[in-house]
Amino acid sequence: MSSCVLNLPAGKSVCNPFARLACSARRALALAMAVLAVAGVGSPVFANQQYEPMADHVRLALRTALSAPAAPRPIFDSVGHRIDWMAEMSRRLARRVPDFTERTELIKIIRYEAQRVGIDPQIIFALIEVESNFRADAVSHAGAIGLMQVMPFWTDVLSRGSSRELFEPRVNIRYGCLILRHYLDIEKGNLDRALGRYNGSLGKMTYPNLVYDRLDRNWGYSYVEPPKPAPRVAGDF
Repeated sequence: MSSCVLNLPAGKSVCNPFARLACSARRALALAMAVLAVAGVGSPVFANQQYEPMADHVRLALRTALSAPAAPRPIFDSVGHRIDWMAEMSRRLARRVPDFTERTELIKIIRYEAQRVGIDPQIIFALIEVESNFRADAVSHAGAIGLMQVMPFWTDVLSRGSSRELFEPRVNIRYGCLILRHYLDIEKGNLDRALGRYNGSLGKMTYPNLVYDRLDRNWGYSYVEPPKPAPRVAGDF
């Protein structure tokens, strides 16, 4: 049984932009592996989380985090950062989620749920694209549900609720972010291995490379606060 304790570091991201520079060099490999997987060569790309017995205190920590109330809004460094990030994510997601209100709410949910478990929101955008292409009604051949393709056994382990609640975006994303955080804790912050666990393909790089490829191509983001105007002094008038 795992003795790993769930940690929820406030404001700390597991995605270092400099550490992810190597992902660009692996993009061609990731795409080649995806083509082979679609053709039926090698191991399947889209496996699923596997049930693993966990210690009671780990289950309790996960249940507590799952039941915490949602915050009214995610956190940004400044008003300018919020406006820029929301506009940019809305533009990128518009083709997949055409309705503006639905899209705006989904973007806020992703950022908040990722932040509360200390994961870069851009990773979650990339993971959702790989898993479901932002289809809240997606169901895999193995029964994984919703935006982040959460396996139904998690509702029995953590909430005793109905697996149908996983079709609701906020619930699904909260489960998905907590599951990935749990795997990151087990793997001592190793994102490659945590993503492998999330996909049920631990030890293989096909799935992590697909997520990194989408992160590089579609969801990477940086913001530089514009310089403030110099204060006026006597003689400037």
